[in-house]
Amino acid sequence: MLSLYLLRHGETDFSHQGRFCGRIDAALTDEGREMAARFAASYGDLPWRAIVTSTRRRTIETATPLASRAALDIRRDPRLDEMFYGEWQGLSKSEAAAGDEAYFARWLEDPTIGPPLGESPHEVGERAIDAIDDLCSRYPSGNVLVVSHKALLRILVCRLFGKDLRNYRREPNWAVGAVSRIDIEAGEPTLRLYADVSHLEPELDIDRDALGPLVPSERRAVKPAAG
Repeated sequence: MLSLYLLRHGETDFSHQGRFCGRIDAALTDEGREMAARFAASYGDLPWRAIVTSTRRRTIETATPLASRAALDIRRDPRLDEMFYGEWQGLSKSEAAAGDEAYFARWLEDPTIGPPLGESPHEVGERAIDAIDDLCSRYPSGNVLVVSHKALLRILVCRLFGKDLRNYRREPNWAVGAVSRIDIEAGEPTLRLYADVSHLEPELDIDRDALGPLVPSERRAVKPAAG
């Protein structure tokens, strides 16, 4: 059985301010680096097979403490990069809405239309699923850490469990530094943990609202490992 640990990167100035970061290569804040250290302290004793991140600095910095403890190299996969937000890159939601109120309202109702001049959730989902299928083929068993981004991770979970992408933003929140675990056996995913922050101490200033289990409606069979 393969256990995928899906970790959202630690805090950045953009996440702290509620801004669309996307392809902007933001670094972690001091708080974000502390989140990374606490994840490594809590999960460092697991026998890790691999650690894979996006190409963005914030995910690599989040993975580094665990990679050092596990004596593993970090693999970077651009398919795990955050959604490209186009004209909304770097903006807050209120700033994005001010630019085109009608489009922003449509996006809130149906986020599959994607941000203006940006990437659609369907495109993000396709590349994310491709990355996970490759991991399943390469590592049929063991523990693999994937460090990525909020929108991509929520879209990925929807794709794995056959949920409508129009609802990906309505799923329970995925706070910075939160981790989910999905076990995959014989190509079938099972959600064991969703957006858990128990490895972070209460005094850290993180967004905990709407945390809770996500109940899958349908499961998508993941491509089984060769051999």
